[in-house]
Amino acid sequence: MDNLKFYNTLSRKKEDFSPLNPPLVTTYSCGPTVYNYAHIGNLRTYVFMDELRRTLKYAGYTTKSVMNVTDVGHLTDDGDDGEDKMATAAKKQNKSPEEIAEFYSKVFFKDLDRLHILLPEIIAKATDNITEMIDFVKALCDMGYGYETDDGIYFDISKFAEYGKLSRCNIEDALAGARVAVNTQKRHPADFALWKKAEKNHIMQWKSPWGMGYPGWHIECSAMSKKFLGDTFDIHTGGVDHIPIHHENEIAQSEALEGHKVVSLWMHGEFMLVDGGKMSKSLGNVYTIDELMQRGYSPLAFRYFCLNTHYRNKLNFTFDGLSGAATAYNRLRGIISSCKNAPKADSDTAKKVAEQKAAIIAAVYDDLNFPLALGELWTMAKLPACREIYDVAVELDAVFGLDLHLPIEQTAADIPEEVKAIAEKRFAARKAKDWATSDALRAELDALGYTVLDGKDSYELRVKN
Repeated sequence: MDNLKFYNTLSRKKEDFSPLNPPLVTTYSCGPTVYNYAHIGNLRTYVFMDELRRTLKYAGYTTKSVMNVTDVGHLTDDGDDGEDKMATAAKKQNKSPEEIAEFYSKVFFKDLDRLHILLPEIIAKATDNITEMIDFVKALCDMGYGYETDDGIYFDISKFAEYGKLSRCNIEDALAGARVAVNTQKRHPADFALWKKAEKNHIMQWKSPWGMGYPGWHIECSAMSKKFLGDTFDIHTGGVDHIPIHHENEIAQSEALEGHKVVSLWMHGEFMLVDGGKMSKSLGNVYTIDELMQRGYSPLAFRYFCLNTHYRNKLNFTFDGLSGAATAYNRLRGIISSCKNAPKADSDTAKKVAEQKAAIIAAVYDDLNFPLALGELWTMAKLPACREIYDVAVELDAVFGLDLHLPIEQTAADIPEEVKAIAEKRFAARKAKDWATSDALRAELDALGYTVLDGKDSYELRVKN
């Protein structure tokens, strides 16, 4: 297999990648808590996760990737305080938690599709795996790591000697920095919940050895990664915000149960800033993909924008920056698509194209250095026009995911309203299973120069080649 290097958060250095059972690579990615819309900062992390999976596949590996969907147990404070986010959203919107989860899950997966983020092989909903979580907690209790209080089951971090090895804080630091415990029955303020006992009126609860309750957030990922990937796996990904609490606690409970290292490689994507500052609803600078599209930006322009900054560096979002990325992206696609019908290269140009292809791959294999890879791609695109440029770009688009074979993009904002109206009528016909009308309207769109990509509950309208 090709030599890949990835930065390991645990060791704080780049390491040669060596999977446990090549050519298979097993990965677990922390997925969404589906109580609200995913914003562009969240989605940047999933672009990073997609870059990783695409690179592994291009390098010749097969992947078994799991992403969880948290639909219970994630409290409003990651440190086990506050209310369940799903329950809070359900009360606020006067819907059931199931309705909340279904609605926001559909929106989330629609956004992934728009961004050309390939779905992991396994999508694991927390509520489908409660039994595994209860078994995991019970085993930790039997081993002496878990203990019971009036409001739940907690993990005793003092019994796990390596607690803090991911974030580089020791137990003394964790205890000193912990909030004053509201629950005086906890042995240490930094002990975290494995299982929470539910009040009678709590709308999400299951039977357990400790009465009715619901899982702690951290146990979900440990239990589901064990179920689907076993007691060791290759890569665990997430955002940097997960390092000090969520992933630290995952390591503690998983390694306590198994008695050995569970994850070989930890990879984390950095934060997205907005106009140089924090993204915050109170500041009115939290944006969704829908909102970007309403302003005339395509999802793939946003993907291109993300690829211009390394996943381990903070990305500062501005609309000027996104506009620049959209312009560059369209120029790049225009150049590459124009090479489709260009003559074959002379020997000198063909050699240079081959050199640039090697440089692009080398950049991607060096800890997903997509900014450098894009620069090398531009260098190739500026060579004398030839068919080889198009062929190489299309091959490497398996990694970039940018539809590089298509001509300059026409965004949804540019598509005439009458064309959008036809597409909407066709969508309604499909939902009604009126296939004859749907086919007739598709043909009408085709005649006007547009193609429709159908999803399970959505569609995307594109200009034909």
